[in-house]
Amino acid sequence: MSVNITGKNLTIEDVVGVARNYEQVTIDNDALERIKICRNMLEKKIVAREIMYGVNTGIGEFSEIVLTDDQVKQFQRYLIYNHSAGIGEPAPIEHVRAAMLARINVHANGHSGPRPIITQTFCEMLNKRVTPVVCEKGSVGACGDLSPMSQIALALMGEGECFYQGERMPSKRALERAAITPIVLEARDGLASINGSNLLTSIAALAIYDTERWLKQAEICTAMTLEALMANFKPYDVRLHQLRGFGGSVVSAANIMKVVNGSDLMNGNLKVKVQDAYSMRSTPQVIGAARDHLQYARKQVEIELNGVGDNPIFLPEENVVLTGANFQGTPVSLPMDLVGAAICMISVLSERRLNRLLNPALSVGLPAFLTKGAGMYSGHMLSQYTAGMLIVEQRILSAPASIQSIPAAADQEDFVSMGMNTSLKTRQILDNAYGVLGIEFIAAAQALDFREFGFGIGTKAAHAEIRKHVQHLDEDRPLFVDHNNMSKVVKDNLILTAVENEIGQLQTYFKPEKNLSPVWESYH
Repeated sequence: MSVNITGKNLTIEDVVGVARNYEQVTIDNDALERIKICRNMLEKKIVAREIMYGVNTGIGEFSEIVLTDDQVKQFQRYLIYNHSAGIGEPAPIEHVRAAMLARINVHANGHSGPRPIITQTFCEMLNKRVTPVVCEKGSVGACGDLSPMSQIALALMGEGECFYQGERMPSKRALERAAITPIVLEARDGLASINGSNLLTSIAALAIYDTERWLKQAEICTAMTLEALMANFKPYDVRLHQLRGFGGSVVSAANIMKVVNGSDLMNGNLKVKVQDAYSMRSTPQVIGAARDHLQYARKQVEIELNGVGDNPIFLPEENVVLTGANFQGTPVSLPMDLVGAAICMISVLSERRLNRLLNPALSVGLPAFLTKGAGMYSGHMLSQYTAGMLIVEQRILSAPASIQSIPAAADQEDFVSMGMNTSLKTRQILDNAYGVLGIEFIAAAQALDFREFGFGIGTKAAHAEIRKHVQHLDEDRPLFVDHNNMSKVVKDNLILTAVENEIGQLQTYFKPEKNLSPVWESYH
């Protein structure tokens, strides 16, 4: 498969395809023509000695300094050198590839001003799997992700380092082995390569994609725990949620009901409580709220992926150059702050259900800590400790980064988005969430082993998949192996795949035209 870059139709799924699955990238002919037209306009203005920010002036606090003709030729190279100022371990290859794709799509709009060879070489590097080594930290998310994007531009020049064919090596060698010609930057080329919030947006895009799948698994896990705790399923009647009107809640309730379809708990023959605790019956409202916000965050990220996040911006049709702040990362950092908080919120809910599975006073007849050898054995007692630690870290990371601006550049850049902090911490919150949910999955499967009624079709599929990776706990054993295995199972969406193969696809977002009625006819 390939992704054709037009500047206007890049989706989060496209980003995943290129970043993770190494799908090929092509530049649409119309997009390439727009890039050429914009460059022609820019070059005419350079010849006419029209003052343009970042082309024949310095940047930031030095924006009032006009460069000589000789300086214009050298400035872009020094710009990349002095902005390659990050720190830390290399960013994951998928993050860097996604950022390169996003930058290509910005250029495709025809308002950024680089020579076409710049965009084409980025494309060639993606297709030949040459990935620049980029320090993960250093961007403040305004004037774009300048430090990390500059390390990408270094590679374009044959400097810095790259990953190629599983090795980390000097960029010059990687380009030679891939038969890619290094670029000598000319006017505007450098700034046009770095001046957008492309890396933080790309990390956000991948996190949204993964969170959408994690939410479905949270609903599957909820369904398993509800069956293990012999829940009253009336709070999951979709009609209840339709009356309130939040689409995410409707979807969440419908998904849970789809998983438990076929359960003996649905036929009225088993005694259940009149009303369960909040951590059980509030799940659709909580996960639904997260779904509704995630849908908004997806919209914001896809707008940014297809927008002209650059400075200055060139309008060839009007022969105009506009200087502004379209590099500002706040439109992505603000919603992603809440995405991280939403993941943490659902993890807290998961831990509270875990508590009910383990606590004999709350577990409706299950053995204490899900072990038959209480006293000699502690069962899953310590699993709750681990979940609690992960959640506390999530809570600390859920403090918003988008309000943490620290001014820079002699107060010329006196408000920045800190969007890179937001994207990185959201990624860590989600990594912890895989572990929290994995621990509840283990406990739910263990609890179901003690029940003797028939489970839902989806529940049985999830239980069977879990047992491929974690066995029933008869006698105490070191649990860190189980925890790590199940965290990876959740991250790899193996339970989701098994369940959807059995019962059909669960929904991600509310679709008014789709019938969301639950399986309810036999419930009394």
